[in-house]
Amino acid sequence: MSEATEAEKFYSAVEETARLLGVPCSRDQVWPTLSAYRDALKEGGVAFSVHAGERHAGELNYALTLPPSIDDPYAHAVSHGFVAETDHPAGSLLYDIEARCAVAEHFVDCGVVGGFRKLYAHFPQDLQKVAKLADIPSMPPAVAENVDLFTRYGLEDVAMIGVNYRQRHVSVYFQFAPENRPEPDAVRSMLAEIGLPEPDGPLLEFAHKTLRANLTLGWDSPEILRVALAPPPRRGLDPSAVPARIEPNVERFATSSPRNYAGERVNLFAVKWAAEGEFLEVCSYYQLSALQQKLFVQDAGEQS
Repeated sequence: MSEATEAEKFYSAVEETARLLGVPCSRDQVWPTLSAYRDALKEGGVAFSVHAGERHAGELNYALTLPPSIDDPYAHAVSHGFVAETDHPAGSLLYDIEARCAVAEHFVDCGVVGGFRKLYAHFPQDLQKVAKLADIPSMPPAVAENVDLFTRYGLEDVAMIGVNYRQRHVSVYFQFAPENRPEPDAVRSMLAEIGLPEPDGPLLEFAHKTLRANLTLGWDSPEILRVALAPPPRRGLDPSAVPARIEPNVERFATSSPRNYAGERVNLFAVKWAAEGEFLEVCSYYQLSALQQKLFVQDAGEQS
């Protein structure tokens, strides 16, 4: 299938998914990003995501694994007008990370309404200590200012960094081994120390079965803006297994959005805490990379 045909097929899936959620979808708004990243639709992983709750309504996001042909994701985004060149440290952070560790892949995150959002550098085979990453000159000072807190709660090994260029935030993804994932009481204590809302007990019990924690910080303050935990994505995850109210349109999205692979659907449900409260992010995978295909075939076998 040609790149143009793949892009058209994916745009149809975006339209259909947006309708499920009641999100406005304009070809003029979506096509520029699809055109710029159409190479990503050949074989890479693609996931839709949405935040549950009325205050988050009106947007649908999609994340794409970038192909090796895009060897400079930031320059690619600049050349297509998604990001303005800047002397702000956000503009050099990806370069600085790549100079220090073996980045395995990059992702781009876009919104159907808002357009281009974030770039990610993923280095799961070359985990970095957060104290080392904090020394990168372009990293937000908030990372260094919170290293002691991170260490107290076992947040030391970093597998991915995401940069939100519009909001000028950084998301730090901490990796855990199954035997040292944070216990609910530790998560509750950490959220209290950060000043984020008290978590719901059953939802925290669901979320702590995580292999990664995602913490979001900015350049303008030492504050930790958001904490997210999620059990690993897997096939056949029934929304009713999540101990939280999920709006009917979001449940339809989780169970009925288009996908481009065989077998049971792959979903992920993340729990997030921010100043405005506790909420869910729901992900539904549209396309699986070759690695994900192998992973989720194995996962399905373990569940049977």
